[in-house]
Amino acid sequence: MKSTSMQWTLRIIVFALFVVSALAKMFPIWAFEKQLVDLGIASWCSAPYFARLLLGVELAIGIAILQPHYLKRIVIPSTILLLVVFCIHLSIEMVKHGAMNGNCGCFGQLIPMTPLEAFLKNVATIGLLIWLYKITTEKEMKHRFSLLLLIWSLSSLLIFALFPFCPCAAEETPEVAAIEEPSTSPETAPMAEIDTTTEKASGAEQVETVAVDPGPAAVTSAFSKLAIVNGKKANIDQGKAIVCFFAPGCDHCQETAKELAKMAKQKDFPPIYIFFMDEEPEKIPEFIKQAGRNFPYRILDIPTFWTTMGPEGETPGVYYLWNGNVRKTFLGINERAFNATELKSAIAKPGK
Repeated sequence: MKSTSMQWTLRIIVFALFVVSALAKMFPIWAFEKQLVDLGIASWCSAPYFARLLLGVELAIGIAILQPHYLKRIVIPSTILLLVVFCIHLSIEMVKHGAMNGNCGCFGQLIPMTPLEAFLKNVATIGLLIWLYKITTEKEMKHRFSLLLLIWSLSSLLIFALFPFCPCAAEETPEVAAIEEPSTSPETAPMAEIDTTTEKASGAEQVETVAVDPGPAAVTSAFSKLAIVNGKKANIDQGKAIVCFFAPGCDHCQETAKELAKMAKQKDFPPIYIFFMDEEPEKIPEFIKQAGRNFPYRILDIPTFWTTMGPEGETPGVYYLWNGNVRKTFLGINERAFNATELKSAIAKPGK
């Protein structure tokens, strides 16, 4: 009787670990897709498929551990093997990037875990599974492998149904979203000099030349091809500009937008352009309202959003450009988080 109670206790613990892990990765599922792309496991075109199939596996394992068919011969050994593969992957990541750096994504964004914490969690789970294997006795019954396939198939189909996506969206031309012109935010164009006139006491006029820093040599930035305002291309590579990458539902992004809105009230502050990730786009009007300023913006599909930012991209992302040259970058909420003082300092620096 005690052995049976212990078996069910261990099975329920393993069930909870895998189901919670799968559910945590679903919200938001794009974060799991991005992790697969960053690891080189998939491209943005194949990541939606891989993500949903892998989540189906996790969910299926959690369910399969509660049923009797091939529990000891297939379910427990394959689960241990999967965790061993995860441990090897985490060991490689710890060697490359450090044991305490980053979020392994084992529980998505819900419960951030460092690679070391995830490694220890997996080792502990392997220990529980070995214990479960030793105390489990399979019943004399007709085992059905087809039931295991059915559990995985239905789990995967459920996730595909809950999170539909457009196939190969990364290879398509993104649609242009409605964008509003900023109310006040004049663009600073590079100029060699400006003529001003002053009047002498005698009444004669004198032309005074004031040198203006033309900035660095003009280049084409990675953002310029996406900068569309009201169906027309915005010249973000001409003069100074601030380019932001925000998620509509991101609190940190909204706080950054509020700070930028305050800074934009200053004379000759560079124009601000926002690229929103196509997640919860219905929140954009409220985002703009809370920021307190009508920023020009465009909605990018998730693959385009992240590929434009590059592998190191994090939200909120803020880039200060001068003639297309990226002069200052702010990413995420940690060491490289947005800092208004640092941005002001970067804008004030000479171009050469």
